[in-house]
Amino acid sequence: MDRAALDVALELGIPCGGWCPKGRKAEDGALPPRYPLRETPDEDYAQRTEWNVRDSDGTLVLNRGPLDGGTALTAELAHRHRKPCLVIDLEREPEAAVVRAWVNRHKIRTLNVAGPRESKSPGVYRGTAAFLRRLLTPGP
Repeated sequence: MDRAALDVALELGIPCGGWCPKGRKAEDGALPPRYPLRETPDEDYAQRTEWNVRDSDGTLVLNRGPLDGGTALTAELAHRHRKPCLVIDLEREPEAAVVRAWVNRHKIRTLNVAGPRESKSPGVYRGTAAFLRRLLTPGP
């Protein structure tokens, strides 16, 4: 869920960015200017998805259950672009250490975070944000 990733990054002061569809199109209206995103030439979500995969060092997909729709497309595009892709099922109580090890192993500096829309997977925003806070907040 890219919006949760942006919100957590902004909350924690972590640099973030990426692409959004032309017109800052989102399912709930135009994306607010607080999100430092560049617009693609097209309103198509698939173009945004591909450009975010293309311009990152790897993609973390946070999902609940099997991949479908745009989330499945993200994983397929990562494979097509030969970029590392890790799919984490939020229903299985993921461990941040697994993701940290994957990031280190693949030397990922720019991470693309993706997942389903809240309308397709109610509660995924909250679950994604909580997991990303655990992942990105330095431990003791």
